[in-house]
Amino acid sequence: MGSVRQGRFAEKPARWMLDHLKKREGVEARLLDLKDYPMPFFDAPVPPAMPGRPAYEHEVVKRWTQAIAASDGFIIVSPEYNHGVSAVLKNAIDWVYPEWGRKAVTFVGYGSVGGARAIEQLRQIAVEMQIAPIRSAVHVPAAALYAHFQGQDISPHLAGLDAVAEQTIDDLLWWTRALKTAREG
Repeated sequence: MGSVRQGRFAEKPARWMLDHLKKREGVEARLLDLKDYPMPFFDAPVPPAMPGRPAYEHEVVKRWTQAIAASDGFIIVSPEYNHGVSAVLKNAIDWVYPEWGRKAVTFVGYGSVGGARAIEQLRQIAVEMQIAPIRSAVHVPAAALYAHFQGQDISPHLAGLDAVAEQTIDDLLWWTRALKTAREG
């Protein structure tokens, strides 16, 4: 989840997608919540992409890196803040490099235009990180966000996206399997 704000919305679509994933046979899914990984802002003297870089020093960064390394594919749930990605999410991505490589990713975005601008930025970032962004994504409409902040039930808004979520998961799993086979081959 790419938000750590108080009263955040991210948890609802993240758990909704997790519920969809848990219905899939042979799929092991878990939620990585950035609240559980309070990383400092990236300050390493050598970027993670550099060969021969020193080991990660911060314990929380080590835990985050291990979680990324242990995963074969990703669904990143991202808010859109002022036409972009949240700072905490970008920071979490920047701390890791080789562990992301050659794995599939899709996105669930929310914001004024369903998080579309943040997702587009995340796709560009993913390519640079050697993560393979798939075409499919889920764009949660702003009406769901407004309902959340008014204390209303957002499940009708998410239920309307169930078919999109299922297709996105189908595509992600196909690419995840294909890339895992290639990485192991």
